[in-house]
Amino acid sequence: MSKIRSRITAWLGRRYLARTRKKGFDLAKIPFLPAQALVPLLRDRLDPVPELGKQRAEAPVAKLDLPVAKDVWLVTGYDAARAVLGNVHGFSSDFRNLVGSVGVTEDMDPGGLGFTDPPEHTRLRRLLTPEFTMRRLSRLTPRIQAIVDERLDAMAAADGPVDLWETFALPIPSLTICELLGVPYSDREEFQKHSTARFDLLGGATASLGAISEQLTYLRGVVAKQREAPGDGLLGMLITEHGDEIDDQELAELADGLLTGGLETTASMLALGALLLMDDPKSAEQVLGEPEDVNRFVEELLRYLTVVQVAFPRTAREDVEIGGVPIKAGDVVLCSLSGANRDEALAVGAETFDPTREPTSHLAFGHGIHRCIGAELARMELRAAFPALVRRFPDMRPAIDPAEVDFRKTSIVYGVESLPVLP
Repeated sequence: MSKIRSRITAWLGRRYLARTRKKGFDLAKIPFLPAQALVPLLRDRLDPVPELGKQRAEAPVAKLDLPVAKDVWLVTGYDAARAVLGNVHGFSSDFRNLVGSVGVTEDMDPGGLGFTDPPEHTRLRRLLTPEFTMRRLSRLTPRIQAIVDERLDAMAAADGPVDLWETFALPIPSLTICELLGVPYSDREEFQKHSTARFDLLGGATASLGAISEQLTYLRGVVAKQREAPGDGLLGMLITEHGDEIDDQELAELADGLLTGGLETTASMLALGALLLMDDPKSAEQVLGEPEDVNRFVEELLRYLTVVQVAFPRTAREDVEIGGVPIKAGDVVLCSLSGANRDEALAVGAETFDPTREPTSHLAFGHGIHRCIGAELARMELRAAFPALVRRFPDMRPAIDPAEVDFRKTSIVYGVESLPVLP
């Protein structure tokens, strides 16, 4: 699987490099993110590298030395990150602000909720919000539990070591989102492929943005089929109830955001959470406790792992001050969510995992109007999966030396390439 992903990323990179070179700009000569900016994406197993904590302690808002026309700032402090993410008037998320930077062109715009501002963002989110209330999501509870049980049966039926990533962690959110959207599960490999490639910055900007373009092309085909014969999933519902208010491109972009926002992220949480459970008997005991015990474990795990390491970039609309540091209009701000969630300003002993910690106002799902709309769905999956996994396989252990676990190197969504276990 790792080799396949590498080939896909390389192919997409070559394709877009060729395209940009025709326009007279060679991206191969300018890395997407130099070493200094890669620090928020680097980890020592489950922990951010110490350099990130040092950066937060010395300068929670600091300028990055990047080969781009605009000044770029890295925010690692909790209060400062929350201030940026919550300031919709002072900061824009519009993708068009990035056009012209490091080979970013207008046709690479992924659209959707993540890269739009009000009033467009308000209109699109209003269409989706009713489907993500707890009342509406509760209809998925039996299906989520059935998916978890099916995956555990598959693990039990395997002869020898099992790749928990492929057999358990990835299929659970994949099947759940297919159920939610009304996308045929037979198509899951298509969007899983693009979802993984888009978050890996090792291939450069072109490979990541190329994967987004490929997935949008696929999803436009899915939407076209739903437009002809609306199903009972979210896409069919949006077409039936709001068909005149939203076009096929917008539907594809919304589906893209839901697929990528809820697939790779939840899968990584399940895999990394399982790894932590195998190392921590205390946590394993807690997930077999009362619902409130499970909830505390999940919330602490979300904070501690923060698999979405960096928020979508923000562009300052006006001169503004963040954490005592002046930011000029037009500057780009990157918020390190993993850095902010390890800040003592959020929780005492934030660098350590405490499954009994009362839930915090962490930034694992972001903050403000761009906070992940699928946060509650992700929580439902995690609360169902972890107790079932521990109950079914209480003695599960890694099938390889822990030092040999293949973690991703420079991915916006942190995770593993594989996780062989002995159930």
